Amino acid sequence: MAAPTASAPTVAAAARPPSYYVRQRLLQNRPAMFGLAFIGLCTLLALLGYWVLPDNSPNANNGLVQLQKESPGFQVTILKLPLPTAARAAATNNPLRTWWQGRARQFQEVPVGGRPTFTTDSAFFPAYQNHSALPDPPRRYGLRHLAGKDGLPAELQQFILAERVEQRTYWLGTDKAGRDELSRLLLGTRISLGIGLVAVLISLALGMLIGAVAGYVGGWVDSVLLGLMTVVWSIPGIMLVIAISLALNSKGVWVSFVAVGLTMWVDVARVVRGQMLSLRSATFVEAGRVLGLPQRRLIARHLLPNMIGPLIVLATSNFAAAILLEAGLSFLGLGVQPPAPSWGLMVNEGFQLLGTEAGLWLTLLPGLAISLLVLSFNLLGNGLRDAYDPKTPVANV
Repeated sequence: MAAPTASAPTVAAAARPPSYYVRQRLLQNRPAMFGLAFIGLCTLLALLGYWVLPDNSPNANNGLVQLQKESPGFQVTILKLPLPTAARAAATNNPLRTWWQGRARQFQEVPVGGRPTFTTDSAFFPAYQNHSALPDPPRRYGLRHLAGKDGLPAELQQFILAERVEQRTYWLGTDKAGRDELSRLLLGTRISLGIGLVAVLISLALGMLIGAVAGYVGGWVDSVLLGLMTVVWSIPGIMLVIAISLALNSKGVWVSFVAVGLTMWVDVARVVRGQMLSLRSATFVEAGRVLGLPQRRLIARHLLPNMIGPLIVLATSNFAAAILLEAGLSFLGLGVQPPAPSWGLMVNEGFQLLGTEAGLWLTLLPGLAISLLVLSFNLLGNGLRDAYDPKTPVANV
């Protein structure tokens, strides 16, 4: 009779924290990961700022009147004329200052019609011909003036060709002021993401404070704060921003940041209040009261951390709403003011040129950037909502 074989011991599956399943659900959601990747790309561009722009002048505002409304892919030869010594000294290459504010111009840029012809002491550049401009005679410049130093004619000519003549490509064309559309579009990510970040931080701080107090304390305090939420909720967000801007007597970038944030706290406060009403009678809260924990510690250390999931989802939707609100205000002239490269302001500039060849891409490009960024935040928000839902299945866990 054969001896019975011993069965292999079963190994229990390793216990995993809830955050593991949240992360797996999010990673398996392709639309959400696309949104996260695009947001990450825009964040990287915003952080690098002027360091990666073709035009790193302040606000990417280096406009050449002769190059107005050129189409994408336009190429031109640029002659760099030295500025006076004092102006060049003010435009020192400080990397941190360049990252934050851009770099002042070191040269006066002039479009020319092509490469120069040289004589013993001069360089003759063919004049740049605009669409409707009449032909001009070639322009004459002294070799020493162009090079900004003394030397032999052959050396100065080589230096001018290498350092003072540039073949430039405007990959997305130029706007009505002759500015590089690509540089302004990339720099606009800093304003849009900055508006969204400041608005979300302000709305979270103010909404969590008011919602937590209203939901935990209850009674007449809850009634008063709920009435305040209802009144603010009934006022259109754009009207609140206009009122705040008028009250602060300013329409700058930072005023827009704060004004948009102060209009979005009601959503957070209502969610926090509802969660607080359902959690304040939970067993762990009663245990904390019995142990004599102060109310501030109960709210900050035990109640608010249980609302992280809904608050993260709400923050992503508020981020998208803040970007749209800022774009709408800038389009109306009530948000970020020129020459700052706000996407809404760029749409307005293109809208004024609709009906012309340039109006199409000058409106379409910033409009597409706004749409893609808002869509990315909405996709990420939907993915986070599903990731925090325990009913959503997780594959291959």
